[in-house]
Amino acid sequence: MPSETPPRPVGPWHHAGFRTLFTATAFSHLGTHIGYVAMPLIAVSSLDATAGEVGLLATLSTLAFLLIGLPAGAWVDRMRHRNVLIAADLTRSVLFFSVPAAWALGVLTLEQLYTVALLQGCATVFFDVGSQSIIPRLVGRSGLLGANAAVVGVQAVGNVAGRGAGGGLVALLTAPFALLSTGFLYLGSAVRLYSLGESPAPARPARPVPLGSQIAEGLRHVLHHPELRALALTASLCNLGSQLVNTLLPLLFARELGFSAGWLGLFWAMGGLGVLFGSRCARPLAARLGHGRGIGMAALFLAPAALVVPLVDRGPLLALAAVGWMLTTFDIGVNNVLGVSLRQSLTPAPLLGRMNATFRFMLSGSLAIGSALAGLLGELVGIRTTLWVGAGCLALAFLPVLLSPVRTRKELPSHEPEPRHEPVVHPDPVLPLRDAVAHPEPVHYREPLPYCEVVGRHEAVAHREAVAHREAGPHHGGPPHGPMEPRTQSIR
Repeated sequence: MPSETPPRPVGPWHHAGFRTLFTATAFSHLGTHIGYVAMPLIAVSSLDATAGEVGLLATLSTLAFLLIGLPAGAWVDRMRHRNVLIAADLTRSVLFFSVPAAWALGVLTLEQLYTVALLQGCATVFFDVGSQSIIPRLVGRSGLLGANAAVVGVQAVGNVAGRGAGGGLVALLTAPFALLSTGFLYLGSAVRLYSLGESPAPARPARPVPLGSQIAEGLRHVLHHPELRALALTASLCNLGSQLVNTLLPLLFARELGFSAGWLGLFWAMGGLGVLFGSRCARPLAARLGHGRGIGMAALFLAPAALVVPLVDRGPLLALAAVGWMLTTFDIGVNNVLGVSLRQSLTPAPLLGRMNATFRFMLSGSLAIGSALAGLLGELVGIRTTLWVGAGCLALAFLPVLLSPVRTRKELPSHEPEPRHEPVVHPDPVLPLRDAVAHPEPVHYREPLPYCEVVGRHEAVAHREAVAHREAGPHHGGPPHGPMEPRTQSIR
């Protein structure tokens, strides 16, 4: 009898919901990268911002992840993901429309740019956490690798097109009006997301679960898991180094080297090409070397290329630095696909929002620290020295993954992991005393499952007595659980 071949997994493009999310993500990231170029150039060209002020602007755009990043994960787990994404895009659209309006009226200030940077960062927190949390529901766990490769690819295209277009739009229309396109792209993303099927309502807990307890559960899940912890540390070091470099590149290109905004956009576009190529090569690399080894080997051979970026200057050194930046971001593209897929596969569905928020907190916290440190070091030791510090962080960022169990992982987990819980104090102090008197053997109490209903004290006592009486059955008054048989209680 011929053996049956297992069915091929369905790719992410077969899911209409994923196609909708993909299109909206393309609009959103294209707008993000145009704004990434235009915002610091507005500060430098229109408001004569210093290195410290440009650093503060970049810091505020990522500070939201430090302020609300962790609770945002718990909030997203309680809300419909589609509504979260739409609200975030509409908020960002309004904020970016306000900048060219203020500039046209002659009332644009650095304070307004700071406010826009901070508030759009808050909206981005919810969009990023929500979009990464909804993908497993749209494509299933078997489709994560293909879905993440597609999403990282479109983000990279947005990087190339957005930053290249951003430089061109700034040169053509001036930086404030270049932000009009950012506002319209966020608006287009929100409109597209309206066609996404309504997300199922999250399960409501039978009793309120404190926000702090939910945040702590997400932190424990990431920091106590050796593979997730290594992925978080590597990504954090990478973000720290890249932000040290990217924050000061506008100053270096515009003031020290005298390049136009178009050259800066082209340099950043090379980095976007690296991410795109890395995302396209991630799946073949994992198939050939194994999932974890693919992450580690790509970083080991490509990350040191960051050390040529601080050599950027006129002539051939500009091309050399651009190639080094593209190789560095190639590694980032590989890590974005394989690392994100691995952390989604290692996380139970009820914890996805909090896991993603914990990662975003650490990764964007590194961006905020990198932005502040770039401004400080730029003022104290100069732009070039700061670039070398950033390049060093990028070159060594792979060490946590290379020294962790990630490097030996061959493939993604095939099944959703079970949530792990830590022991807690029993909610009712009377029940343990009652059981201790009736049964002198040790009695173990396990933590309830998340969002479970804790039965009231009297109902629980009556329930236990009824179950014990039924189990006693033919013993005719003997011990309900047999002589000396220990019990393990579980509060449901």
